[in-house]
Amino acid sequence: MKQLTTSALVVIASMTAASAALAQDVDAGKSSFNKCLACHAIGEGAKNKVGPALNGLDGRKSGTVEGYSYSEANKNSGITWNKEVFLEYIKDPKAKIPGTKMVFAGIKNENEANNLWAFLLQYDKDGKTK
Repeated sequence: MKQLTTSALVVIASMTAASAALAQDVDAGKSSFNKCLACHAIGEGAKNKVGPALNGLDGRKSGTVEGYSYSEANKNSGITWNKEVFLEYIKDPKAKIPGTKMVFAGIKNENEANNLWAFLLQYDKDGKTK
């Protein structure tokens, strides 16, 4: 019985640690998003700026935010956003979508890019947190 109780405590502790790590990723991603704020908005009431609002990015087809004037390269990229595509894109946007009008040097640090994705992922298409 003691072994079962100890095993259960280890599982609970591991789950708590994993949840805490995820929270840290989102917080770090929020900090990283400050690099994006000049051009992009996210959250309830987010509006297009120099770049499109980023609500509901996961699963969205590139070039489809209503009211935003995308480059032909972006509209015709055939991209559907997910983590893998985002991580490749954010390293070097112009390399992923030649002809994009996004002027950003990119985020080369993989950990920072993952944290940024975790932050973006928490917003649904209406800007509400999931």
